[in-house]
Amino acid sequence: MDVCVLGAGSLGSVIGGCLARSGHEVTLVTRNEAHVAAIRERGLRLTDDDHTVRVDVSASTSARELEPPDLIVVLVKSFDTTSAIESARHLVTPDTVVLTLQNGVGCEQLIGEVVGADRVIAGRTFVGGRIIGPGVVEYGVVGRRTVLGELDGSRSNRLQRVGEAFEEAGLVVDLSSDIVAMMWEKLFVNVATGAWSALTGLPYGELSVHEDVEHMAVATVAEAISVARALDIAVTTTDPTEPWRRAWEGLPAGFKASMLQSVEKGARTEVDVMHGAVCAGGRRAGVATPINDTLLAAVHGLERRLRLERRLRLDG
Repeated sequence: MDVCVLGAGSLGSVIGGCLARSGHEVTLVTRNEAHVAAIRERGLRLTDDDHTVRVDVSASTSARELEPPDLIVVLVKSFDTTSAIESARHLVTPDTVVLTLQNGVGCEQLIGEVVGADRVIAGRTFVGGRIIGPGVVEYGVVGRRTVLGELDGSRSNRLQRVGEAFEEAGLVVDLSSDIVAMMWEKLFVNVATGAWSALTGLPYGELSVHEDVEHMAVATVAEAISVARALDIAVTTTDPTEPWRRAWEGLPAGFKASMLQSVEKGARTEVDVMHGAVCAGGRRAGVATPINDTLLAAVHGLERRLRLERRLRLDG
């Protein structure tokens, strides 16, 4: 398949790199100019605790001059979804599949509003990635599943084809007849560590052994499970400790949650489609979410501080 990864940051580079290793023609699109330059010069390097592999893959800072691919994988930050897919609208033909693997809940609707809901399939992945230098990405794929599904629950030929491509790339894939429920299952993992990692500054190796954090992280997930059930979403998770463990098991000790990676770069986080989605769902369902409300407010405060500090640096 010809594949365009729109938003090839850490996770997008891992997904695209794995697909390229298995023989697919992949173009990574990211605004990170240094990352693109390094990939063009030396290839993409994927590294884990054991070894590093070099992957030949195309890279660009814009989708403007690309040809329509068979598959577009959308992995931009949730707040950039509409502008990103509009910039790539010319790549979407009647035969193009657009797959969102983004965090949170609601990005699939934003994409559908631009290119048509019939072009969109959704997925959630527990694969991990972290850019540790231009063109170099730390990754974790072993035992970490990717779930794909049609929004209407059907088992289409195009869904099968994308699933097969991911499996050929060494990614463990499940095809779901209820991808909305799976979005919430992934949301449980996001809220288990997202704000806690961002606020404490701890990588998974330290976060996972902190007893106080574990206790409250599990309670954070329990709130989210209560909201999903009240909204009649058919989630299967009943034990809130399971998403907590899934968040960090199998990843290097120094690996950092995406929200912490954003904070360290001084960038906006995706807290609104993670903890914010739980809070909004709780309001609709009449379920109190005091822990997620507090985390949402705290991260918003942290983001404001980062904006102020950036402004002071620019003014100085």
